[in-house]
Amino acid sequence: MITQETQPIPNAKPSFRAWPLVVSAAVLLWLIGLYGYLRPRQTPLEQVKTQYLNDIAQLDSAVHQLQRSIQHSQSADVLQEQFRRARLRYKRVEFLTELYFPETAKSINGANIPEVDEADRKVEQPEGFQVLEELLFPYNPAQQEKAIQQASVLVSNVGRLGKVATTNELTDSHVFDGMRLEVFRLISLSITGFDSPVSHHSLPEASEALASLQHHLSFYNLGDHDTQLARRLDSTFTGAIDQLKQAPDFNQFDRLNFITHHANVLSALLLDAQQRLSIPVFKESRLLSPSARTLSDPDAFNPNHFVNSIDDRATPARIALGKLLFYDPILSGDGQRTCATCHQPDKAFTDGESRSLAIGGQRVRRNAPTLMNSALQATQFTDSRVVFLEDQASDVIQNVSEMHGSLPVAVKKLQHQETYRRQFTSAYKEGVTEHTLKNALASYVRSLTYFDSRVDRYLRGQTASLTNQEKLGFNLFMGKAQCATCHFYPLFNGTVPPAYEKTESEVLGTPATSANRQLDPDLGKFHTTTMDPHRYAFKTPTVRQTAKTAPYMHNGVYQTLEQVVDFYNEGGGNGLGFGIPNQTLPDSKLALTKAEQAALVAFMKAL
Repeated sequence: MITQETQPIPNAKPSFRAWPLVVSAAVLLWLIGLYGYLRPRQTPLEQVKTQYLNDIAQLDSAVHQLQRSIQHSQSADVLQEQFRRARLRYKRVEFLTELYFPETAKSINGANIPEVDEADRKVEQPEGFQVLEELLFPYNPAQQEKAIQQASVLVSNVGRLGKVATTNELTDSHVFDGMRLEVFRLISLSITGFDSPVSHHSLPEASEALASLQHHLSFYNLGDHDTQLARRLDSTFTGAIDQLKQAPDFNQFDRLNFITHHANVLSALLLDAQQRLSIPVFKESRLLSPSARTLSDPDAFNPNHFVNSIDDRATPARIALGKLLFYDPILSGDGQRTCATCHQPDKAFTDGESRSLAIGGQRVRRNAPTLMNSALQATQFTDSRVVFLEDQASDVIQNVSEMHGSLPVAVKKLQHQETYRRQFTSAYKEGVTEHTLKNALASYVRSLTYFDSRVDRYLRGQTASLTNQEKLGFNLFMGKAQCATCHFYPLFNGTVPPAYEKTESEVLGTPATSANRQLDPDLGKFHTTTMDPHRYAFKTPTVRQTAKTAPYMHNGVYQTLEQVVDFYNEGGGNGLGFGIPNQTLPDSKLALTKAEQAALVAFMKAL
């Protein structure tokens, strides 16, 4: 109740004593406004950092909500929807997280298979979104404790991301590098279902990732520098996002069209924008060139990347010398065999045998793999027992079943031949040595790269290069058939995008015979590491040139690509009933129709 003493007097004016307070308040407000006007605005990079931290905070909130819902026994529908929302939040921070904090990214959204640390001989168990995904799709309440545990780990890892991101210094070059790598990640991993193998939420997640890139790019005010380029980029982003949103479903999405007309255009324009803004492009050595406009560029990949030192890089003189050595029996113990005995050019540098012929008329243990594009793998041999092509050459020359030669003896023979002495001296200042011999052979193999198939030409705009059946096969390979989740685009081998620094091995459960009744006893990579996850593991080979490389698999068990496709369609060894506990290939049947299987084969032949 207002008494007479406290009621306000109508039209009362501030007393003389109150005037200083009124003036002070006005001055304060004026000063605040002036500070806001004069205060330096955030740079584009500062805006990126602010947005990144805000997006991490929203991700943190989303995973906490998911954790609480699991703890409170919410319905499967609620849990699945909250899971989808949380990973959409992750997709907004993925491009910077994967770039700056790859280990944290793996702990948040890594594949749901054990990770083997060969150096420390440790097996790291998977954790994060993909582990949770298999627990929630479908959701079994009996798995609640496991789900709670994984949600807790996820919350902890996201919290760690928030802490390290706060103090991390960004650069404009990294931001643009991260944006283009994210486009490459979407092409090669996201739209294939690699990180959403159960819920098949890949397309909405890819859309969210692109929307995040578009928003971050807006901070750079590209229109102030190049209006036309800014408009093209905005239009391309919008078109790509629209195609993802309008896809009927995961299996029917036209990936070939998306890559050709949207993603490739987008990655190229992002490079143009970076250069127009005078932001430096990295010059460092990578397998995928930092300046590649698209993954379809003929020179996007550097065959000289996987070398022991820059001094080992191929030169024209070394390649020519290596080619001579490749076809010269001087390297073999009996002077009867060459490298080309098992790696014949007309068969894409294979030999057409199930298992290669050994010295003495026996057979070696495994099928001869193609040498085409082998420089684009981080390890060599089907069991990944060596890293460098030089070591592969040495292994084969000295193997008693293959060439049964001797490097010291070969060096002496070469030193006594004038032609070889002259060519070695031209290519290497040290002349003929064991190392230069191996490096010359490796240099020739590094030159055996090929990116001019009809598929490549189509992706570069020659749209008459593929038939409708082959186009369907591409989309099946990259989607429903799940081939590209191991044979990664565009190398179509096991070198993991978008960094392309690691080559994976897989446990498929390959049978001993084409009757598909029992597992092949070859333990594969386990012979090298003696680590249990590597039992029956073999390096994922390229399927480029595959029409010329029959028979197939490490033991040459299948004579035709139709047999290979049927094996995968059945779910590999476990699908055939072999009961392999560490099989990495999903053992569920693909349910491919005969027409779809034929389309897959047609596509692979087009490679």
